[in-house]
Amino acid sequence: MANEGQAGGGGLDAIAGAVKRAGAKGPPPVHLWNPPDCGDIDMRIAADGTWFYQKTPIGRPALVRLFASVLKREGDKYFLVTPVEKCGIVVDDVPFLAVELYVEQDQNGRILHFRTNVDDWVACRRDHALRFEPEPATDGLKPYLHVRRGLWAKVTRALFYDLVELGEERDLEGERMFGVVSAGEFFAMAPAAQIRDML
Repeated sequence: MANEGQAGGGGLDAIAGAVKRAGAKGPPPVHLWNPPDCGDIDMRIAADGTWFYQKTPIGRPALVRLFASVLKREGDKYFLVTPVEKCGIVVDDVPFLAVELYVEQDQNGRILHFRTNVDDWVACRRDHALRFEPEPATDGLKPYLHVRRGLWAKVTRALFYDLVELGEERDLEGERMFGVVSAGEFFAMAPAAQIRDML
């Protein structure tokens, strides 16, 4: 990408270098870093998971994975964080997509494993919950998976239908709900009648 080295606060390559040094012995401990805010850079994560810098897609998957590893959310804002600075970026919906599903069965039941578009595997459980939000445009649902520390992945439409196939009905607080089970947790999608109407 032509201008990957000219972002504010030292440039993307400078951020990448700092990230590599900080995370040399494992995943960067972003939750422990609280550097000064150096302002926003012209970077955006589109709703389809594409990362843009200066309105141009970042074409290096390794660079996207590196930046994703130091993404931090504070309130409604997103930042790329190193030990010495943090730079604000724009996220259209949520930063990640869940693009692959692996269903594990063991003696304790089913565990749903999701791969994100930056190649992280996340096991769905209480601390990595699924949530389902209404999608008014289609009268459907938008499913999301909690990846880490307030960062979510939107589950692709194809995987959503896989979840529906795996779903079941349960009574919750007097209402018949449809949802899916993973790691012993029941993640409610919507009232069962609504799901039947969608199918």
